[in-house]
Amino acid sequence: MSPYRLSITLTSLALIGLGVAIVVRTAMAGGGISGYLLGPLFAAAGLGRLALLRRR
Repeated sequence: MSPYRLSITLTSLALIGLGVAIVVRTAMAGGGISGYLLGPLFAAAGLGRLALLRRR
């Protein structure tokens, strides 16, 4: 695997993990619209980037 593909994969996984962590932290804190909105958006950005990388 090239360094480019590896860095994109790691960054995408970090975005997915961050998105999940935001949602979990928001739920633990009792909720909030921004956490429930931003968490899935971060996860979707990571998943979308992984999908684009696989198509290439």
